[in-house]
Amino acid sequence: MTVLVSMKRDAISLHVASAFNSSALLSLDDIHIGLFIMPDGGFADTYSPRKILDDPTFRILGPNEKPSSDANIAAFYNPNHEIHLVEKPRPKPGPGQVLLHVRATGICGSDVHFWKHGRIGDSMVVTDECGSGHESAGEIIEIGEGVTTWKVGDRVAIEAGVPCSRPSCDCCRVGRYNACPDVVFFSTPPFHGTLTRWHLHPAEWLHRLPDSVSFEEGALCEPLAVALAGIERAGLCLGDPTLICGAGPIGLVSLLSARAAGAEPIIITDLIQSRLAFAKKLVPGVRTVLIERGSTPQQSAERIKAAADGPLKLALECTGMESSIHTAIYSMQFGSKVFIIGVGKNEQVFPFMHLSANEIDVSFQYRYANQYPKAIRLIAGGLIDVKPLVTHRFKLEDAVEAFHLAADPSQGAIKVQIHD
Repeated sequence: MTVLVSMKRDAISLHVASAFNSSALLSLDDIHIGLFIMPDGGFADTYSPRKILDDPTFRILGPNEKPSSDANIAAFYNPNHEIHLVEKPRPKPGPGQVLLHVRATGICGSDVHFWKHGRIGDSMVVTDECGSGHESAGEIIEIGEGVTTWKVGDRVAIEAGVPCSRPSCDCCRVGRYNACPDVVFFSTPPFHGTLTRWHLHPAEWLHRLPDSVSFEEGALCEPLAVALAGIERAGLCLGDPTLICGAGPIGLVSLLSARAAGAEPIIITDLIQSRLAFAKKLVPGVRTVLIERGSTPQQSAERIKAAADGPLKLALECTGMESSIHTAIYSMQFGSKVFIIGVGKNEQVFPFMHLSANEIDVSFQYRYANQYPKAIRLIAGGLIDVKPLVTHRFKLEDAVEAFHLAADPSQGAIKVQIHD
């Protein structure tokens, strides 16, 4: 007997298939999900990169080589810090899977970091050719056996993190699947990403896009999910004076989310004035503070508190930089919280006694769980407008050029997307 736990929209269902091909659905909610049998190796086996890299049709395109119009092309990086297009086989959906035509994919800072630096921490290391991209939306073009909830032509946002979903996994069973130790997160080495023409995905980790939500907006659900997870875990309440550190893509979607959640006032900081100007255009009521290079965290904190007319109750730290975290800490009132969304170096020093004497809580975030449906509702309902975040658009064939632009701060890009 094979047992699969499937989680969708905060529900957990146990699917049991017996050796006699009979099945039972043990549901903890009234959501019906199609039955499929997960391979014994789990999703890690299903999406093993060796299936692509060892395929005889896989090849790396030369710098000026144009791909054929019907090829399954993708943007890959490698341990030599090269970024290039590849041609890879077109996958065939198996039980419980769908084949997607990926229509829009955003370039994340982590994609650029894997290309340029080859690793994030000690567990995410580029050791071979690896496909990029995890901020994607697309259209279903083929359906595998047992899939009953989707049809060809359906438009979907693609949740990039697919946990093991085994009933023996505590994280999956309680709905905190972002902590699943066996998660397949597309574009995190060794697993290849969704920046490709055709992508194979488990049917149960897709989210329907309303007609009013574009593929471009659907792709932006991924960074929005990061921000929403932070807002939820930080416990932001109506009227909370809030600081957002960093006006990059995550800082800006956090700004949009904090405004929708009723934070007031909101202060946003950055080292680059053009990003603060973008934030002001995005949310006119936000108060901006340019962090002066060479200033101490205490000095920056005094300017932040002056802009806010006093200390703040919550900080959403979106840079992961030690100096920025210190600035956030010194900007807080007694009994407040600094919630760190950004990622930074492995070991950092915090002002321990200032935190202790002021009862300032410091919390962290690892990806997200159960946020995609919320993100889609907020976009469709008009509470969050992510459309202005996309500043540059490229064709899939020009993905390498898109990466070079995204990696160059002087170009002023906020979110670079690749369309097909």
